[in-house]
Amino acid sequence: MVKLDIISDPICPWCYIGKTNLDRALEQIPDHPFTIEWHPFQLNPTMPAEGMDRRAYLEGKFGGKNAAVKAYAPVMQAAEAAGLKIDFEGMKRTPNTINAHRLIHWAGIEGRQTFVVHRLFEAYFRDARDIGDSHVLADIADSCEMDASLVSKLLASDADIADIQKRDAHSREMGISSVPTFIVANQHAVPGAQSAEMWLKVMGEIIDQIEAAE
Repeated sequence: MVKLDIISDPICPWCYIGKTNLDRALEQIPDHPFTIEWHPFQLNPTMPAEGMDRRAYLEGKFGGKNAAVKAYAPVMQAAEAAGLKIDFEGMKRTPNTINAHRLIHWAGIEGRQTFVVHRLFEAYFRDARDIGDSHVLADIADSCEMDASLVSKLLASDADIADIQKRDAHSREMGISSVPTFIVANQHAVPGAQSAEMWLKVMGEIIDQIEAAE
């Protein structure tokens, strides 16, 4: 098996699109060579713990409503091309994602990481839920067959916050400044929401190399 490390943030639309494209490729090769692990990267590490109004955030980030609409046009086009329905109108808040990253970390311990990542993306982009809310995160945990009461207790504590922040900082020290970033076999960094065709090509090359070495 070949390690595929994915550095992302569950409120990053390009990460959602990139995961969707990767999933389409993986579905075509059921015995694919990848072992996948998700890693934290906060797009907004200084976001208030309670999050903020999404419209105010976007207009502040991009310099006004028109600039925000223009900046998001490519996202909407790419999402549509990937067959994703994103409820941009319904999304009222931009959350702080430290707790969502903690949930992803705990899901990894239980072998449910990719499942939880998928549900976080769906909850935020499709269902317009506030994934900075502990109740929402506990509900997502429950839907992924995790212990929601335990997750709630952990979220109410400081468990693993420092670890998530340290891992985020490590990625930035490695030179990663945008997500998603995919790292193949601890060697090759592949930035951006790549197409399913690209992943099929990569997996084909890896499988050929493995077979040649046997």
